[in-house]
Amino acid sequence: MSLQGTDAYRNDSTLPALVRRAVEAARTHGFAFSCRPEQGRLLQVLAAGALHRIAETGTGCGVGLAWLASGAASGTRLTSVERDLGRARIAAEVFRDRPDVEVLHGDWRRVEEHGPYDLLVLDGGGQAKGDGAADPARLLTAGGTVVVDDFTPATAWPPRFDGAPDRSRLHWLEHPGLRATELRLAADLSVVVGTRLPAG
Repeated sequence: MSLQGTDAYRNDSTLPALVRRAVEAARTHGFAFSCRPEQGRLLQVLAAGALHRIAETGTGCGVGLAWLASGAASGTRLTSVERDLGRARIAAEVFRDRPDVEVLHGDWRRVEEHGPYDLLVLDGGGQAKGDGAADPARLLTAGGTVVVDDFTPATAWPPRFDGAPDRSRLHWLEHPGLRATELRLAADLSVVVGTRLPAG
């Protein structure tokens, strides 16, 4: 989720219909923290390369999930987990006519119920899940991709957060099970994208 991400969407006729529906749901319910368009377009592209399963944590009202679903190939299953019950219900309604999409209510760890995934999008918030709890070896298929969102672009090494080395970002960039890099999507927004390395 991105601060004021919902406000980043204007009357853009190029948005996929499902994304427009999710943005409208977020606006209607006053949810400001949707996935920004820059990230959404990246997710749409990455989803096209997922063969079987995609998962996301931090559904919100479903904007990021809508980008994923708009890019996913036919037959790919999508699962998203939202901890707020009201938002989970709103998102489920957005995808009411998409049987390939499931919105679960609960802690992010519920994604473990259906993995491993070809593509996993972790709601980073800049700091989340850098504690080792989200294990790529368990959650990703061999060669699978993880995306951790909502970082501020690094301008030095090591990257810093609140004046100290950004341990969460370094966790992913230096993870021994991943080949990872940071992608700058806007002047104030970056993501970490990693591919699971073969075991051994």
